Amino acid sequence: MISKIPQTTLLAALKNSSINIKHFNLHQKRCFTSTIKTLETSVTGHPPLSQSLKNIPNAVYVDAKEENQKTEITTLSNGLKVATEKRYGKFCTVGVLINAGSRFEASYPHGISHFLEKLAFNSTKHYENKDDILVSLEKHGGICDCQASRDTMIYAASAERSGLNTVTKVLGDIVLRPRLTDDEIKIARQTIEFELESLATRPEQEFLIIDMIHAAAYGNSTLGLPKICPKKNIETIDSKIIYTYLKNYYSPKRMVIAASGVDHNDLVNAVKEHFVEEKPIWDNESSDKAESIIVDDSKAKYTGGYLLEACSVPVYAGPSGLPELSHAVIGLESCSHQDPDFVAACILNIMMGGGGSFSAGGPGKGMYTRLYTNVLNRYHWLYSATAFNHSYSDTGLFCIHASSTPNYVKEMIEVIIKELVGMAGSLTDTELARAKKQLQSMLLMNLEQRPVVFEDIGRQVLATGFRRRPEYFIQEIEKITKEDVQRVARRFLKSPPSVAVRGKIKNVPSYNDIQAGLLDNQGLMPGARNRLSLFC
Repeated sequence: MISKIPQTTLLAALKNSSINIKHFNLHQKRCFTSTIKTLETSVTGHPPLSQSLKNIPNAVYVDAKEENQKTEITTLSNGLKVATEKRYGKFCTVGVLINAGSRFEASYPHGISHFLEKLAFNSTKHYENKDDILVSLEKHGGICDCQASRDTMIYAASAERSGLNTVTKVLGDIVLRPRLTDDEIKIARQTIEFELESLATRPEQEFLIIDMIHAAAYGNSTLGLPKICPKKNIETIDSKIIYTYLKNYYSPKRMVIAASGVDHNDLVNAVKEHFVEEKPIWDNESSDKAESIIVDDSKAKYTGGYLLEACSVPVYAGPSGLPELSHAVIGLESCSHQDPDFVAACILNIMMGGGGSFSAGGPGKGMYTRLYTNVLNRYHWLYSATAFNHSYSDTGLFCIHASSTPNYVKEMIEVIIKELVGMAGSLTDTELARAKKQLQSMLLMNLEQRPVVFEDIGRQVLATGFRRRPEYFIQEIEKITKEDVQRVARRFLKSPPSVAVRGKIKNVPSYNDIQAGLLDNQGLMPGARNRLSLFC
């Protein structure tokens, strides 16, 4: 039974025992001596955990002091902002966030942002080709990426902190000094053509349907412009058009250099060298490389609308058992991320939740959002139902995306209408508490990742000029009441609906019938029930 007693306890007991070993016979004495020597070293042959290892430096632990979690922001002479936050670890994430994207392409062939995403990290003034960039980053364990959205372009790289200057040089070159050779433009065109073909043959419709609902909500301007390059524009977009766009929108005042895990002064000095002292390629080259066009910072205007696309949505390959589906989205005007109702809108989105029917599963799986309990667990012909809340600097779009077999498209839209109207109805304390805790946990768990912290810093500073810490949002989430959620839902329901449907559209109700169904369910338009034949 000796093996079950801690070594330190046993050793002390043997050494301090009042038993006189001399009274034992020689054999017993040898056994005790051997046990003591064994316990003083280790029974496994390795150094015991009770002793410090030799020639090993002392461990350095995370310092969680509040001053080390402060976001430092510096505005340079040309208007460029540099924002950093210290973070424990050997690696850092550095990137450039630019107030640009597909919503600013009104004066250009639509699809430039899509091209820029594919052209990122290619040849520049100081790097011969993409391989040169990757080799320079790999020396510091670095990786890189570019993401284009409707209102923000993000170029970022993660690497060891010792490679901060190299990473900053790469970012400065690919943002301000890309060469955009004919071969690179050709490869970008081929890549985009392949993506369009792939989207047309994939059962997943999220990318296409999101473009459609934005077009229905905002028309052919600002946020309604397509994020995916239209096929007709692939051959139209060339290097001169792209340089013109870069010259007008990639200006210092529209940029933020953000980083997580670096020293602020080190990054500021590197940015001054590679973003301020070195000029953009369109300023150094001949004047015919780019033209000056008035920058369009128009505010998005929500109008609501109706957009249908008749097609055969591809079926999942293999033994999935899923039939051909039709996809529908109904949206309402939401609020911007600077609106006082933004946090309540996020809680409403979490409360609605949703997902695919394959994981609905009923009680016991933790899926208690409304679109699971009220929709996916009740209607076998609905294959997915998910709520989305897209927030921008000047507006927002709250919508529910659902899919069903073509025979049930009408009923699917009726169910979506019922759930949208039901948002303004009663909700329980348990339902609200669950949504608030889920949102808080998602926020904190995401911010455990260094790249997410970088993006959070950059987006907040780009939008407001400062950054609010997670504690602020945790407190704001906790303040939301049931009345706040209901008020925000009623606010959304006052806007005209936006409707986008893709697939077999034979049974889709008219826009007037959908709008009448929303009003009727709110009790604002009695008698409209006969027009839509709402069964739910």
